[in-house]
Amino acid sequence: MTGATTPTVSDAASGRSSIQARLGDVIFRRLALGAGVTILVALAAVAIFLVAQSLPALIADPADLRGEPESFWHYVAPLAFGTVWAAAIALVIAIPIAIGIALFISHYAPRRLAQPLGYIIDLLAAVPSVVYGLWGITVLAPAAVPFYQWLTENMGWFPLFAPPASGTGRTVLTVAVVLAVMVLPIITALCREVFVQTPVLHEEAAYALGATRWEMIRITVFPYARSGIVSASMLGLGRALGETMAVAMVLSPSAIISLAILTPENPSTIAANIALNFPESAGLQVNALIATGLILFIITLVVNSIARAVVHRHERSLESR
Repeated sequence: MTGATTPTVSDAASGRSSIQARLGDVIFRRLALGAGVTILVALAAVAIFLVAQSLPALIADPADLRGEPESFWHYVAPLAFGTVWAAAIALVIAIPIAIGIALFISHYAPRRLAQPLGYIIDLLAAVPSVVYGLWGITVLAPAAVPFYQWLTENMGWFPLFAPPASGTGRTVLTVAVVLAVMVLPIITALCREVFVQTPVLHEEAAYALGATRWEMIRITVFPYARSGIVSASMLGLGRALGETMAVAMVLSPSAIISLAILTPENPSTIAANIALNFPESAGLQVNALIATGLILFIITLVVNSIARAVVHRHERSLESR
């Protein structure tokens, strides 16, 4: 007898499975790399297109632009302000409601109620924006007129509620409410998923120390979910910044910068301005609209970069504890 061993069938089968596993890892790694590179290439292509098409408007004579502003920046400033202003008000309205709904579903509601309610919230994200716009202009705006008049009569000293109140209800506040309803499902769904991932041992430890349910949520759930809440809010902000049809249908736009949210004259948004003016524009006017799209692109990148930095900072603080 020799000292050599004869390979068995099982050894050959295990060798083949190992080769297949390594091949699967290589294929998956290359597909993932290709997907990541595709995203970067698409983003770079969009940025190059926007910059190239925006240059004629950026260097053109302001007299050739729509409304004959002093410069392109005087043209785009009210649009950029209106975009950020309406989205910010929408987030102020939507975030507390979304967090409350997510907490109710994850920690308060019985299972037979929480699951259907979660499905309903998710379905709201599938409603087309034009439907929200129709609801805003036909239902919400007329119904809000008496409330807006009451606010201007009783709280007109506050800059946000400065008179006169709009007689149609087509104001920045109405647009913000519509946007808040639109981003509510996104923020709620993500917050709910983050809340349910809170370590059970942390919650039980809080209960063992005598904490009430609210105290448990405050000292365990919120600190753990802070980065998730910020990420969800930024995703909702991205949806609000880029919303077009609902804003274009509801808002009564003007080329102004104003903090008043109940007056008939309201700053428009970049996306709504593009949607309303692009069909009838030609030549340099198209370049000007694309240039405003470049500004919206930059605003979105800056907002998401800030959100990413906040999330990363919070994650590092958790790891250092």
